[in-house]
Amino acid sequence: MNSRTLLLISSVALLVSCKKEDPSPGQQPADGPRLILNFRFDSTQTRLDALGQPSPALPPGHAAQHPRFNAMSSHYVEFAPTAWTLPGMGAVVYHAPETNAGGAVAIDFDQSVLVGEGEAFLNVPLSSLPAGSYEWLRVSLGYQNYDVDLRYTDTVFGLGALDLTGTIASFIGFNTYISSFTVHEQQVALNDDRPQGFWAFELHDPLIPLAPITGQSAGVTTVPNPLFASSPIPANSCLVTGGFATPLVITGNETEDVVITVSLSTNNSFEWIDNGDGVYEPGAGDLVVDMGVRGLVPIVE
Repeated sequence: MNSRTLLLISSVALLVSCKKEDPSPGQQPADGPRLILNFRFDSTQTRLDALGQPSPALPPGHAAQHPRFNAMSSHYVEFAPTAWTLPGMGAVVYHAPETNAGGAVAIDFDQSVLVGEGEAFLNVPLSSLPAGSYEWLRVSLGYQNYDVDLRYTDTVFGLGALDLTGTIASFIGFNTYISSFTVHEQQVALNDDRPQGFWAFELHDPLIPLAPITGQSAGVTTVPNPLFASSPIPANSCLVTGGFATPLVITGNETEDVVITVSLSTNNSFEWIDNGDGVYEPGAGDLVVDMGVRGLVPIVE
């Protein structure tokens, strides 16, 4: 284990131990300018791989689609001055509540802030971000909820092959304690921890009264990090990294809010091993292998 790895582990441990002092995204507005971060879900944004390189092609035998997002939550937000700033060594402006209720350190889903397109997932005093110049933004994602298209062949009610819509609730943080959650309209109760890649699926069709099904992703969760060589991220952290077009400069003398759109690439981000027809058919053996996001671009409004 080299010195860089030791420093990375130490910095993450320090963040966990200090989380009670981190700002809450839901705190009441105070006098003075604010730091506001909103999500955007963009299926036209460049599709990146885990190293932050363009990856438009799918592996042989795979298919994918652009999921339609309903909600997302973040676990951690950090502004990094340079490409060599290790996670935890930049300006951390948010760290979500965690719990040991399931036996290990985990994101507390009950306290997660879920937001949709264009909604603020962070709204804190601008003074939370120290004066300086920042080239990179890191956002650790914890949960995503989106709709996908699928083909369902019904053999119980005699309805045959149907092209339908379903909702997927996907937990992409390193570990999450989940008491219960709603997928689309139905609720799933757990009262336990689940590792990165846990998901639940609910079909949208009143004629097919199926309870949500749950599972664990058979592959990896893609987490684009263009700084993989100089600033690696902890395993299973879903700490997505993106660079500002020009460095964000904070002087400490601002009088207006700083609003940043965090644009996430959903370009073929829902990927499965396909049976050959390019249509997601869970009943025909199509196996989901990736529910990650495919890039992050921070845009100063």
